[in-house]
Amino acid sequence: MTPGVKHLASHDRPREKLERLGASGLGDNELLALVIGTGLRDASALEIANRLLQEAGGVQELPRRGSAALCDVPGIGAARAARVLAAIELGRRTLARAASERQRLSSPRALAGYLLSLHGTGAVEQFGIVMLDTRHRLIRVRIVSTGSLDSTVVHPREVFREAASAAAAAIVLFHNHPSGDPTPSPDDVALTARLVEAGAIMGIEVVDHIILADHHYFSFVEAGRLPTR
Repeated sequence: MTPGVKHLASHDRPREKLERLGASGLGDNELLALVIGTGLRDASALEIANRLLQEAGGVQELPRRGSAALCDVPGIGAARAARVLAAIELGRRTLARAASERQRLSSPRALAGYLLSLHGTGAVEQFGIVMLDTRHRLIRVRIVSTGSLDSTVVHPREVFREAASAAAAAIVLFHNHPSGDPTPSPDDVALTARLVEAGAIMGIEVVDHIILADHHYFSFVEAGRLPTR
């Protein structure tokens, strides 16, 4: 059995180690143990963290697991699952700049780089929009629909209601593929054409549709597949 925190030398315990070395000096399991907090009678927080990482297949796979899946791991109840998911989301948000800085996202690569850290992984498919001003500077990002493992339903009225309320001049469509493959499906292609047409009617340009999958992406613009009107 993996040694528990109580059996580790004091300077090797995650909290003491963090104080001594900083967060970058801790392993994935030690950081996760600090998020989990306390252990159980028969397992330390570090043992629970090791178990969770083993079940998930590594720290990179944790964002794909929802609360129910985390709770299936012995020692992870609803409260600990909530802590883990909150820590993951907090980490994502630290990578996003403050809205007041108004980043200029004028290329598919820049857009994908911004979006991948926030929405590139996920247990279910989510569809969102990046709202841009007339100079293609970021106004805000919104998720407009959440679906299942392999699909989501998107209505143009929801997309353009959000864009109009933000006074956006242009939008970028995006969604994630939990499968890890960013290749667009026939439904993705059809939806893109439908939203480009609706945007032309609304006077809000759809400048790209980016599909996210782990550390990879597909851009309709880069592939020369964005419909024109």
